[in-house]
Amino acid sequence: MKLLLVGVVAFVTAGSVCCAQQSIPHVDEMLKQYDLDRNGSLTTAEVEGSRFARQFSRWDTDGDGAVSREAIIKFRAKFGIAADGSRMKKTPSLSKPAPERSLKIPSIESLLRVDRDHPPSRQLSSNSEYVLRTQPHEVAGEYYVVLTDHTDSAYLELLKRLAEYHGGDVIRVKNLALMGESASELERLRVELRQRKTKWVAIAPRLETFRENAVLGVWELLSSLDTDSQLDCQPGFLVASNLQAFKKLIDQSINYSPISPDTLRPFAISQVQNSTETRSLQKSAMLKSHFKESGIAVPIVAIYGAQADAAPRLPGERIWNLKVESRKKFIQTMPADATKSLQDSNLVVMHGHGIPGMSCSLDVDGLPKDMSGKILLSGSCFSASPVASDLPLMRQAPGGYEVQQRDAFILRAIDNGAVVAFGHQRLSSGFPHLYPVLESWVDGQTVGAGYQELINALIELGGFKSGEFLIRKDQKNNKRLPQNRLLYVVIGDPALQPIQRRK
Repeated sequence: MKLLLVGVVAFVTAGSVCCAQQSIPHVDEMLKQYDLDRNGSLTTAEVEGSRFARQFSRWDTDGDGAVSREAIIKFRAKFGIAADGSRMKKTPSLSKPAPERSLKIPSIESLLRVDRDHPPSRQLSSNSEYVLRTQPHEVAGEYYVVLTDHTDSAYLELLKRLAEYHGGDVIRVKNLALMGESASELERLRVELRQRKTKWVAIAPRLETFRENAVLGVWELLSSLDTDSQLDCQPGFLVASNLQAFKKLIDQSINYSPISPDTLRPFAISQVQNSTETRSLQKSAMLKSHFKESGIAVPIVAIYGAQADAAPRLPGERIWNLKVESRKKFIQTMPADATKSLQDSNLVVMHGHGIPGMSCSLDVDGLPKDMSGKILLSGSCFSASPVASDLPLMRQAPGGYEVQQRDAFILRAIDNGAVVAFGHQRLSSGFPHLYPVLESWVDGQTVGAGYQELINALIELGGFKSGEFLIRKDQKNNKRLPQNRLLYVVIGDPALQPIQRRK
């Protein structure tokens, strides 16, 4: 205990020991700088390499790998330090727990639409309580192109069949993961796309080239067809773990009929990690209320963590509250009635933390074995994690989860028969970026239209220009990689219309 006290004093007495440059920052400023996923808490991965890395274990009193704003404030208060870094005149009593917060459920229509000129407040950002503003962008024509680096004749035949179904053709490249690094290859492809007056681009990488720079290389290509930095075509990725699953994806894309509004059956999965982290549950409740206005019911599975006993529960029927005992335990089997409801659904929307092999505390092995025709959107980190990555492995993901190499969640969904799946290759922002895509598809737009609008809004938000999309070698260890926000992936035929527009 004596050593611990010495360490704390060394940290908090910045003026006499650590010099003025090491003054104690406001807790909110720390979160603003290091809370990469804006979930209101910090993980060891997020503070790694900073001056707070050694302090983290002292904040993390329960050893779960994550600390909330309240936990840091509570720790400081033990030594007479206020949230803003100043000394308290009198250390307040911390014996009384904070009052339990009720679950606020705003309407989706009331949320702030965010763009470069209208950023969210700190409070809205920490609760993911806003929506990215998107808008259509003009395309050159109506042509359909498949862009692929497959060499196997079986894959190429399937892609040729899909292209011919849409009246288009296949353009081959040597390696999609390296395409963006070749100026001559990019120029060749620009000429090909311009000459064809291309509207839809279906990108079909091999599994080993479905990596971050493959996605970013496509953005480099599609954003440089004219003078602005927006994508000038509507994209969609075509990828599966094996030939059988890939064939089913192509067959379904050709034979698919849009879901009518009368037969739309959504299903929401949310995660409540502790008693104060309820934004995921909030989003499921918001979707339930939103769809109710159209007479559509939304069954919900809410998965609660071991520290979430005091968290609110949603009222009503067809809501299942499940529990996991630790961050290393995930749901693989749901109650029979919840399983049937999930199997009967055709639109699955998920909000919560994730790692390769897990989304919202649902294990990848807990997905239905038959997901034929389903649309799945996951707002979790790593839900589209690549087999091979252009970035170093993260040891720990937001939420305190250990990162291991497992099947990507949306890729498994595609392997199990889903026709369209949305996810992120690394650190996702969740609902604010997921909802505009869902909104576009429910409004009757194509897979590629919703995807194009999302990426264009993120390009505008980040101020990206041609030549700035790829992850360079000197960026690969950057903890706050700006390109991360562009690593959303939609697996699905870009010309496919998932849902008919309600008349």
